[in-house]
Amino acid sequence: MNTNRPCQSRRIAGRRAPARLPSGGLCAEAGAFTLIEILIVVGIIGLTLTLGVPAFVNALHKEGMRAAESDLLEACKNARGEAILKGQQQELVFKPLEGTFQAPGAPSKTLPGDVAIQLLGVNEIQFEREEVARVQFYPNGTSDEFIIVIHSQNDGSTCTISLDPVTALAEIQTLR
Repeated sequence: MNTNRPCQSRRIAGRRAPARLPSGGLCAEAGAFTLIEILIVVGIIGLTLTLGVPAFVNALHKEGMRAAESDLLEACKNARGEAILKGQQQELVFKPLEGTFQAPGAPSKTLPGDVAIQLLGVNEIQFEREEVARVQFYPNGTSDEFIIVIHSQNDGSTCTISLDPVTALAEIQTLR
């Protein structure tokens, strides 16, 4: 009997069986991961999740300036859409002293507590102490000239949202 034979694997039921030594033990060639290798991989996955999950949660959860930007853009889009779909003039109503605004067919929205309106202008008229400012959207897809500048007291960022009067599409510029 030759005991210096190399390790050989056999096929059992179409699958490869582990290579065995003639003495019956497993060969060193049999591929497997050690406990240390598995622990290192699990540690790397854990570290990646630890670093990535907070950023992912922040991206999903809108607050402060991000919520204000999103709400204002959505209100402009809704007012334009309603005017075109219904074929009649619609208006976006702002109450700058209260920090609220309302688009047609949508509930009133309030700016987050850390966000304040620095400038609100409609058709080159600046609204500072007025109770209500109205932005008109027309069925042909146009609107009044409109600009709003909001400022976050938490992170110091400033956002300018304006409407192109020809297309009534909102443009946004953010300074962080």
